[in-house]
Amino acid sequence: MLEIENLQFNVKEEGGSFDIIKDISLKVPDGKLVVITGPNGGGKSTLAKLIMGVRKPTGGKIIFEGEDITDKSITERAKAGISFAFQQPVRFKGIRVIDLLRLAKGGELTTGEACNFLAKVGLCARDYIEREVNASLSGGELKRIEIATVLAKASKLSVFDEPEAGIDLWSFQNLIEVFEQMRKDIKDSSILIISHQERILQIADEIVVLSDGRLEKHGTRDEVLPTLLGTQSAVSVCKRLG
Repeated sequence: MLEIENLQFNVKEEGGSFDIIKDISLKVPDGKLVVITGPNGGGKSTLAKLIMGVRKPTGGKIIFEGEDITDKSITERAKAGISFAFQQPVRFKGIRVIDLLRLAKGGELTTGEACNFLAKVGLCARDYIEREVNASLSGGELKRIEIATVLAKASKLSVFDEPEAGIDLWSFQNLIEVFEQMRKDIKDSSILIISHQERILQIADEIVVLSDGRLEKHGTRDEVLPTLLGTQSAVSVCKRLG
């Protein structure tokens, strides 16, 4: 279980000090798919980065599996069982796709197993397995490869920051199926997704709404989703992807 207690994140810039995350307390239970949504600029991506350790909170605690990980590094959190997929994936010049998948797995991974992970995210394995993770890949291709690495890692907690960004409509439907299958395959694991997309909200067990850095709502899908439809917190897939 992930527990966030009175989390705060403040940044100091020229002209003043700004509170981005404002005293958020939240629990992400084992075995649940939780979606965090809300208006742009509400603090969603910042919260995801605080959970992974990309940024350090200025107050509060982050507890994972009963252990305080607030001051732990990204590497330590990854070893503890947390995976993170960035909104804008990182490029790794000189590293092949299969090498990246093996690093994520943390052990032996056959070519066939690697191809299976790529197929799950809608990529033809023979076209990608030996390619470098560099500028020759589009943003959408990188996004899907990064999601494949999260599948390979099979973490206790998988965090996705706007996984739909940069992918086409067909791939989006494939992505929905990936999340649903993850929930079935990885027992007692949790999935935390930052998203505006209604179709991702529709597969959530729980929905969290952040606005202006504060937790505005948290409940089951059936409790929260009807209050969001038609608002900026739940933009339809057709509108976003054309």
